[in-house]
Amino acid sequence: MSRFLANARMYSVAPVAEDAWRALLDHIAADAGVPLEYEPYPAPRPLEDLWRRDDLGMVQMCGYPIALKLSDVVPIAAPVPALPWAAGLAVYRTDLIVRADSPFTRLSDTFGHRLGWTVAHSHSGFNAPRHHLLPHFVARGGPLYAHAKGDLITARKVLDSVLDGSIDVGPLDAYWRALLALHRPELTAGVRILESTDTAPAPAFVASSTLPAEQVCALRAAAAEAHRRSWFPALGTALLLERLVPASRADYDVTRRWEAEALAAGYRSPA
Repeated sequence: MSRFLANARMYSVAPVAEDAWRALLDHIAADAGVPLEYEPYPAPRPLEDLWRRDDLGMVQMCGYPIALKLSDVVPIAAPVPALPWAAGLAVYRTDLIVRADSPFTRLSDTFGHRLGWTVAHSHSGFNAPRHHLLPHFVARGGPLYAHAKGDLITARKVLDSVLDGSIDVGPLDAYWRALLALHRPELTAGVRILESTDTAPAPAFVASSTLPAEQVCALRAAAAEAHRRSWFPALGTALLLERLVPASRADYDVTRRWEAEALAAGYRSPA
């Protein structure tokens, strides 16, 4: 196969962010000597359909489906968010948000109300909040919420559902929320964070197994050096990105451990 694509749908929170991701990927591909073609893939097109393609060159993918082996991909590099809670590591977390004008002051105040989640193969929108809620589920010995509205698909739909009152609390990828607050602050002004989950390895840029190994290595090396290039600072500022670091499939094993702990306790989905 001669054509491989690049894409940054997961964190393209606004056109300016997607433009910055596209420029970043173009520079990395040029430094690596690997021709990649950026292909937009706007919501609500299913990300799992993108991830199953066999022409991925450098495409953002959630770590949980990497660990679940949803598709045959090779992790290349993961972002280090330029945010205090990341502490210089390629990690992210989930913020549990409510409306700014809601009466809830603690996460436990939301129990008995309405929770939302994205898709069952999402770490930030399903696996991480389930892990965070697990001790409460065990202590209570049963469901925490009167209603759980699942399959909201995207982080934006979770945000909109909290804002319009169709759910009371929902999980947002904290890096996604920070990028949205930077580029579209009017969209995040109406919510506040009650709690945040533990950190986990950040989503990686991945390639299909059909991309030659030497090209994977070249992209990985170029990504790791990107923060040293003269073109990086402006893009890093636009993307709240400190640098990129090499990633491997084993990095995401923690997501399966979190899954196993929940399933062992009978906690199949956040509720």
